[in-house]
Parts: sequence; structure tokens; C-alpha cells
Amino acid sequence: METARIDRRAFLQVSALAGGGMLIGLSFEPGAHAQAQSAPGRPALNAFIRIAADGTVTILAKNPEVGQSVKTLLPMLIAEELDVDWKAVRIEQADLDEAKYGDQYAGGSLAVPEQWLPMRQVGAGARQMLVAAAAREWKVPESECSTASGRVHHRPTKRAVGYGALAAKAAALAPPDAGTLKLKDPKDYAIIGKPIPGVDNLAIVTGKPLFGIDVTVPGMLWAVYEKCPVYGGRVRTANLEAIKRMPGVRDAFVIEGGTELAGLLGGVAVVADGWWAAQSARGKLEVTWDEGPTAAQGSAGFASRAAEFSAQPPARTLRSDGDVEASLKSAARVAEGSYSYPFLAHASPEVMNCTARFEGGKLEIWAPSQTPQRGLELVSKTLGMSPGDITIHLTRIGGCFGRRLNNDYMVEAAAIARRAGAPVKLLWSREDDIRHDFYRPGGFHHLKGGVDAAGRLVAWRDHFISFGEGETFVRGAGMSERDFPARFVPNYGLYASVMPLGVPTGALRAPGDNAVCFVVQSFIDELAHAAGKDPIQFRLAMLDAPALPAPEGKNPLARFDPKRMRAVYELAAARSGWGSRALPKGTALGVGGHFCHYGYCAVVAEVRVDANKGVRVDKVWTATDVGRPIINPSGAAQQVQGSVIDGLGHVMDLEITFERGRAVQSNLHEYTSLRISEAPTAIETHFLQSDNPPTGLGEPALPPVLPAVANAIFTATGARVRDLPLSKHGYSWAARA
Repeated sequence: METARIDRRAFLQVSALAGGGMLIGLSFEPGAHAQAQSAPGRPALNAFIRIAADGTVTILAKNPEVGQSVKTLLPMLIAEELDVDWKAVRIEQADLDEAKYGDQYAGGSLAVPEQWLPMRQVGAGARQMLVAAAAREWKVPESECSTASGRVHHRPTKRAVGYGALAAKAAALAPPDAGTLKLKDPKDYAIIGKPIPGVDNLAIVTGKPLFGIDVTVPGMLWAVYEKCPVYGGRVRTANLEAIKRMPGVRDAFVIEGGTELAGLLGGVAVVADGWWAAQSARGKLEVTWDEGPTAAQGSAGFASRAAEFSAQPPARTLRSDGDVEASLKSAARVAEGSYSYPFLAHASPEVMNCTARFEGGKLEIWAPSQTPQRGLELVSKTLGMSPGDITIHLTRIGGCFGRRLNNDYMVEAAAIARRAGAPVKLLWSREDDIRHDFYRPGGFHHLKGGVDAAGRLVAWRDHFISFGEGETFVRGAGMSERDFPARFVPNYGLYASVMPLGVPTGALRAPGDNAVCFVVQSFIDELAHAAGKDPIQFRLAMLDAPALPAPEGKNPLARFDPKRMRAVYELAAARSGWGSRALPKGTALGVGGHFCHYGYCAVVAEVRVDANKGVRVDKVWTATDVGRPIINPSGAAQQVQGSVIDGLGHVMDLEITFERGRAVQSNLHEYTSLRISEAPTAIETHFLQSDNPPTGLGEPALPPVLPAVANAIFTATGARVRDLPLSKHGYSWAARA
């Protein structure tokens, strides 16, 4: 089951704590990681575990916590192999220091596949050293010693000693080679596989300060930052003197900025004694802008240009298998449809914020960032500072769904703090958050497919119209030549045309997949109905093929295995009673399935549609294969349920439109996420634990939710919706019965 081991550039490193105790973690040989040396020729010490002389065990969580439970999950792996009781462990968030901790980021559902082995090896290495220290003390073979609940036992003589009493002695021993450690048999797991509450849950529900928005430092001022509503625009003039005279305002100034949309853009900063004073003064700002060329762009123009492209030959071919045109002509039945989906904002529950203090030529930052190292590099480059003069503290993040992969708010706070001469907290408004996002791009697909007389899919053609330049898609807008159903249709053509875009774009939860899955799985449903086949059986027939090789240079888990995909479809069908239950008139089941981020997920939705196009999703069943074990069943279920809720918002209401180069929507009254009253009565989560290493769960369950609902609406009403959101076609959420 193991897919990787710590290589020879990384090794266990141990040090003694002052006053007795030990630190243990992984160190990287010089050159193995950026800035990996604390002194010439010496690797930096990295401490994931601190065992104090009194037996207190502290485990550091290295990756940013964005609500995906990684602050609980990664320490669970260490604690399991260390063989301590979870209730005896303290968890601390590590600051940014990639020389010590390796990569520190949140995204791509990668924490589990990348850390599943290394974190356990850290715990196992510490445990082995503690056993060795006890065996030396007792003058017995290590093979006669065992561990449990933070103690080493010698069963033959009934002796036992706590880790705290052994820590200093263990720290003096040579650490074992990480690659030779014996890890626990899964049958002996006492922590992994158990539902563990989030380590911050109590603090969150009791309102303790944890998040970036909670940070305060002595002498702190508050800042707001007004940017051009057209992306990349620059300040021409501003009434700064009038703003400076307003109550509570300490300063107001222009920051020139640059042209990189993901960097520091030009704007006007207002610094005040409190946020409301700054925001009120901002309301009196009078700024004239050089809006730039993006002011000529808008949603109506995008749609018009896409329609023009659809009537022309595609600009390029992404993939061509067999003879698509001949197969379509000879097909027994043909289906054709044009699909589209909108731009989306992230609408993070916690708006963008960052606190910065510039003092004595050094910069200290408190940042809720998914990619703090990238943020450090951006600040360093933009402000012309040495990376060594910048310290970044990681705060808990109040949700982000990919928004905080970009660090524009961090570099803004740093630039304002350096100019203000005092610690500054930059806090965006919700309007800033909606109108200055890195949006999930919209897209257009013109599809045609054919089935033979036996109902088998034989031809598929997709002219994909998106955004970019030449042969490059803008961030988040692309589609891969390997995306399903490529390689599962004998005659397959994927073609692309792109149009220029000045709007900033980026990754949103399950990037790319969250849009493409809706199109692909909805059109597969169209073809199944054209063939007169059950939608799940039609999909299973498509998947009757061997596993495909992983993309070159990729993790073997990136290999698409149709057997695993079939298995989750079958599990979802069984749990939902697909094809075996009588449903009331106007109610139907719909299905969607997808493979992404190493995970396989099938979703069945039971949907009711009334005469007024009121939609009620009564129940959702999910079947997911992310290997074994499910490390924290509590966190896993929450991730899948959250994905379902998120996906339902995508399918019904969410849309960002643009006019004259600026976002039309401004706040949550216009960009409306799913309400509790609109959520399904029940979301069942089922995990198929295949014999594969565990992988992440933050993203795989979202994409198939959208087609599952859309396909159920078709079955219930006969109306096929190919353009999201559903609200554009008169649908709305119906009141819960």
C-alpha cells in the first residue's frame, strides 16, 4: 500500500530540550529544500514532537488549517505511531518555516497522500528511540520492550516508565534510519480510524481568537484598501487631504502597485484607529481611475464571442482518437447539446485579512494563507526585502475553497504597514471579497455523441470554448486531453478555442473538475437516455476497461482505475435503492460520478420538482473511495457533506457576471449560497475502503453533485438544463415539506 518513503535527503533529527526532554522530526540535507540550512553545511532542526520531562507531549501541525481538519489529522498520524493517548497530546500550529517542516500549504487534497508515510515515520522513530533508552536503562533487549499510552513496558519484569522520564536519555541516542522503521499493523491502530473531534472545535464554538481576523498586536491600526473596480486599473487622482481630516484617520496614501493581477495592484490605502473609521472614510473617497483595456470586457461579450466560435472550426485539437465524424454519421442514435457554466467567486466565510508589523527593517506577518511560502516570496520580491527579514505566523483560516492560494491581501498589508510606520491590520469588506476575487472561469461546450444499435457509446465530440491566449488557458479554465471520457470512447475528439480575458482567475474547490464534471456527466446521461439504457448501467458499460497508466512523472495514484470508479457507482446505487424504489410523481433519482485528486466519488440525489419549478433535494447518497484507512471518520464525513452543500449552491444560484470589466455582484444578497433550510434532509456518506493508500477528501465529492441534481431534474420533468445556474431557468429552492 505504501507509495513513497522519505528519501535519503531527509532523515530523523533529534535534539534535547532544555531541562530534560526531546525534540524529534525530519531534517533535510543541504540543498534538499529551499533555505534548508541553519548554518553552512548543517541541516536545520525540525521538531514535530516535543516530549517534556514531565511527560507532556506536544505535536506541531505544519500545514495551514482551512477547515479541512488537517490540524487534527496530521498529528493523529504522529500520535498513533508514537503510541500515546490522544487525550494526552497538545497540538500547536507551526509558523512558516519550510526549512524545518518541508512544504507548508493547503490545497489539492494533498495533505494525506503526501504526509501519510512521513508523519507516521516521525512518530515511529521517536517511539523506537524511547524503547532503546528504556532497554539501555534496564539492560534488557529492545525486543522484550513494548509501548502503550506513553509508557515503555518490560513485561517479563513488570517494569514500566513514562516517556517523559526517558526523553532526555533518548535524545542522546543516534536516531534510526527513517526508511527502516517498523510501522504499526493497522489492526493495532488506536487513533487512526477513530472519529476524533477537531482540536479547535471548543475554541471555535466559544469564540476564542484563532483566525486571522482575530489577530491583534500592541499599537495596531486598521486599514482598508480601495482598488480600481476594473482589474489592473491604476489611480490617477484621489482626494487624500480631505480623507486625512476625517475622524480617526491617521493617514491616506496612494500605492502605485504593478500590473500582475496576483500581486500588488495600485490603490488607495486609508489607515485609521479602527476599521469602521477607515471604512467610513473610504466611503468619502473620490478617485479617478485609468481603467485600462479590461473595461471593454463583459459577460455579454464573452457569450457572443463564444457563439461565434461555436460556428467556426476549433482553433486547436487537444485529443483525437479514431474517426469521430464517420462514427457520428453511422451511429444508430445521436445526441447533441450546448452546455455552459458561469464564473464563480469563492465567498470565503472569513473575508481576506492580514496583520503586518514593519520595524527595524524587519517584517512580521500574521496571515491566513493557504500558500504562506509563496506569500513570503511575493512580499520579498515586491518590497525588495530579504526573505530572512520576513516572519510569517500561520493563523487558522475561516474557509477559503482555494481563494487563499493567492496572497494579494498579504502583500497589500505588508506594503501599507511599511508606509504607515505602525502595525496594521488590513481587513477587506465583503464587497471587496466578491468583487476582487480570483474567479472560477466560465466555459462553453458544444457536444455531439453517438451510440450504436446495441446502445454502446461509440463517438464523442466536444468543442470547448474557454479563456486564454494561443495554446494557454488562463488559470482554472483548462481541460485536459486525459479528462474522462477520453480513452473510454473509441472515437473521441476534444477541441478548444479561447478568447482573451483580463479578469483574475484561479482555483476553486476541485478546480476544473467542478465545472467539467457537470458537462460530461450530464451529457453522458443524455446519451444513456438516447440509447434507452439505465444511466448507471450505461456508465458501468463505459468503464469496462483495464486501469490506465498514470500521467508521466505523476504519483501512481493519479492513474484512473475504472474498477474503482465502477465500485463507487455500484455502492451508491445499492445504498440509494436505485431502480428498486417507487418514487412519487415529480420525484426522481439522478447520478453523477467523478475521479479527481486521487479520489473516486459517485453521488445519487433524490430530487423533487413541483409545478412552479421549485426544487427540493430530499436526500443525497455519496459513495467514495479514497483508499484505506479513513484516518478520521468524523472529519471525512464532514468533508463529503460540506462538498455536497457546496455543490448544491453551485448548481442553483451562484454566478458572477461582468459589465465594463467589473463584477456586477457585490455581496451575499446577490451571490447567495445555500441556506440551512434549503439543504437536503439527509446526506449519507459511504466509504469504500479499497486496498490503496489513503488520499484526500476536500475535493473529490463536490463535482458529481451538480450533474446528479441536474440529471434528476431531467428524469422528473423531461426538461434538460444545460446552462448553470438553474435559477436562470426559473428554478428555485422549494420550502422543506
